Amino acid sequence: MKINIASPQIGQEEKDAVMEVMNSGMLAQGPKVAKFEENFASFIGTKHAIATSNGTTALEVALRAHGIGEGDEVITTPFTFIASANAVLYTGARPVFVDIDETFMMDPEKIEAAITSKTKAILPVHLYGSACNMTKIMEIAKKHNLAVIEDACQAHGAKWEGQNVGSFGTGAFSLYPTKNMTVGEGGMITTNDQEAYEKSLLLRAHGSKVRYYHDILGYNYRMTDLEGAIGIEQLKKLPKFNEARQKNAAYLNENLGQIKGIIVPEAPEGVTHVYHQYTIRITSEFGLTRDEVLAKLTESSIGTAVFYPLPLNRQKIYTDLGYTPNTPIADELTSQVLSLPVHPGLKQEDLEYIVETFKEMAK
Repeated sequence: MKINIASPQIGQEEKDAVMEVMNSGMLAQGPKVAKFEENFASFIGTKHAIATSNGTTALEVALRAHGIGEGDEVITTPFTFIASANAVLYTGARPVFVDIDETFMMDPEKIEAAITSKTKAILPVHLYGSACNMTKIMEIAKKHNLAVIEDACQAHGAKWEGQNVGSFGTGAFSLYPTKNMTVGEGGMITTNDQEAYEKSLLLRAHGSKVRYYHDILGYNYRMTDLEGAIGIEQLKKLPKFNEARQKNAAYLNENLGQIKGIIVPEAPEGVTHVYHQYTIRITSEFGLTRDEVLAKLTESSIGTAVFYPLPLNRQKIYTDLGYTPNTPIADELTSQVLSLPVHPGLKQEDLEYIVETFKEMAK
């Protein structure tokens, strides 16, 4: 591709940090992971952070740390990567899907109708680097005595009304290469809940506080010091990475937003959007279908992708479990969404080329 949809920003600082760990001989979880956890908690604004092997294990451990298990229900969104819901299944609980609104986020006005005697948690997903309305979600959770597990895997540095996502309830972040910051593969849990913190430490390391003494059934979900070292350096750069994404998104919004049939992703009121994905909607007024636009962009060497083409309650794994499609807005938006390059590695000429390509299609 001439312009890739994602481009991990790895510099000399990360390379030097990895070599330091390599030379130390301490390759598994050690002091670099501990330092990364300390720095990440400080950045998000929580008392604790727990590093894990990836974002999916971060979600699973966060759920288990709050006692979610067999027979429980967790309210979440069908418009997300499948790990958001699968992590619930891993615990033995059942995801309950609530439709989204025009912001791509789970509609808080529809949550209470989904609550039953089995509901134990709400799992909002801060999709694309945006943020859910955490004021309403936390009010509902408090009213019904529910845990809140924030899927912030795509939202490092995103804020709701000035507060970092991942600090309202217990947060889960992914550090995959396409994310706003990366360690290669890795995850992070953030929390102010002391009990959830202590249980997370056990769960990620075979249920062990003291080596070879095991208190509960746990897992090997640890992060390596190689990844921790990369994370320390990436976290230092994250604010600049996010600023670049926001600047690129502002340019695309200003220019693509003038084209009939294109709905651009303006940040909703109260949201600090960090644009993990720059996701537009292509409506019938544009004159080409979403898939036709995708094909033309690909022909023009512009990287693009559909996140996500099928709501989770239409995926075979969930229809086999008895789920039925009942989220019409998610259904509609999956046929319209298209993600474009927005990463910090873009040059001004790349942005101009993307805009000109759309203008040519719109003629």
